Amino acid sequence: MKKIIICLVVGVLVLSAATIRQNDKYFEILKNLDIFATMYKEVNANYVDDLNPNTLMRTGMDAMLQSLDPYTVYYSEDQIEDVRTENTGQFGGIGAVIGERNGGQVTVILPNKGYPAEKAGLKRGDVIKSIDGIDVQNDYDKAGLYLRGQASSSIQITVERPGLGEMNFDVSFQKIELPNVPYFGMVNAEVGYIKLTGFRDDAGKEVKDALRDLKKQGANKVILDLRDNGGGLLNEAVNISNVFIDKGELVVTTKGKLDEMNATYKALNAATDTEIPLAVLINSSSASASEIVAGVMQDYDRGVLIGRKSYGKGLVQRTLPLSYNSQMKVTIAKYYTPSGRCIQAIDYSTRNEDGSVGKIADSLKTAFRTNNGRMVFDGGGVDPDFDVERPRFSPISIGLLSEDLIFRFGNEYVDQVGAIEDAGSFEVSEELYNAFKAWVSDKEFSYSHPLQNEIEQLRLAAQEAGELDNIASEMSSLEAALSKDITADLEKSKEEIKFLLKEEFVTRQLLEPGRVEASFGYDKDVQKAIEILSNQTLYQQVLSGQ
Repeated sequence: MKKIIICLVVGVLVLSAATIRQNDKYFEILKNLDIFATMYKEVNANYVDDLNPNTLMRTGMDAMLQSLDPYTVYYSEDQIEDVRTENTGQFGGIGAVIGERNGGQVTVILPNKGYPAEKAGLKRGDVIKSIDGIDVQNDYDKAGLYLRGQASSSIQITVERPGLGEMNFDVSFQKIELPNVPYFGMVNAEVGYIKLTGFRDDAGKEVKDALRDLKKQGANKVILDLRDNGGGLLNEAVNISNVFIDKGELVVTTKGKLDEMNATYKALNAATDTEIPLAVLINSSSASASEIVAGVMQDYDRGVLIGRKSYGKGLVQRTLPLSYNSQMKVTIAKYYTPSGRCIQAIDYSTRNEDGSVGKIADSLKTAFRTNNGRMVFDGGGVDPDFDVERPRFSPISIGLLSEDLIFRFGNEYVDQVGAIEDAGSFEVSEELYNAFKAWVSDKEFSYSHPLQNEIEQLRLAAQEAGELDNIASEMSSLEAALSKDITADLEKSKEEIKFLLKEEFVTRQLLEPGRVEASFGYDKDVQKAIEILSNQTLYQQVLSGQ
């Protein structure tokens, strides 16, 4: 009897302690809300300059949420439509990518194939002057506002087409549904390629349909490109994984503070193909749902991963309604791949220049095993099985791109190239490249070797140390070695610049599909994937952990 009484007393004390802690927490919340409200009121009333209350409050809210993680964010009422577009890929527009070029000119960058802008005749390089008579020159935000509207209505767009002058186009608005798979096709006679850019509704179906179509074309190996794919819907990550792994297999587990956030997701349908050799391309911008798919393929030894370490976003968000038609997206759980690892970056803030996860100490990582016993790690993204160095353009190529000179040359020489029937076989001739060299020779643009910045730092350090005179001749030799010689640099980077020109002219005629196909011969990730898929002995050795 004494034991029962003691247990009851202990239980009451535990419950009381928990209640006190909970009450303390609520008291702290209310106290700090009161302090914040009082401070906000006094700052607005007494600060020396006039303040915008909305801006001040938004700054405070954003800073508060950023202290949690990069993905818990607040959306005001006027941002909701953009969020809906981001999540669904649907909006009323003309179906074209619009950007700023040549000093802020509002320019058609790429009409989307099959959409109103292309059907009306708008082309890459057209400079938008006015929309329905409203001047939008050099005003990108204003142009963007007028280039969206109700489906079935139309607008008149006046453009300046290089070499042809002003032209008018009547363009209809249409419900734009951005595809998750903007391109799929054959890289060679045996290898198919699927470019996946989103995880919106029907992403799994689009991948499945693309794979089936490629197999009909003769593909017996496939590349799934997840590079620069920031993710999206969790259920579509499950559906896409299900294309390659069979019914009943675990895809992902989510674990949160609340029991209702804990869930297990398994493949629900028969796989489309569990045997076809698969290479998955990832990079530092492959995030969230992309990492689930990549992690699943790796954990089941279903395919090889090629490229660079992924972004490291292993968090699940949910959108919650707030007052005054605002919303917030809040992190509610972490997700775990079938091996049990969470690929969320340990340190949210430490990133390399390219956005990839910063170096993580081995002591902070936990090892997990794939189905075949290969060792994989948590703590910051998915590691590829084959690491390919990030592509880097030469300084002169970066200068040409940053000053829009490749784009501007395309504007002026587009009619001299002739019809391009096949992106893969089109090549920039010596004659065209010589024309480019002559054209660019009198253009002003700047570029510098990365080491020139280091030399300048060395010069300053030597000057502070009083040693500059002693190393003056060596410094001069280094600077001379790295000095700009446009003619020599154009020749040194000839093949790279010819590729950029090829991409420019192919994109103008064959749009996004042509741009993708033009890149195959230059894309080191794709080339590595072809190499591995073509060597089935190596492919199987990697997946078996030998």
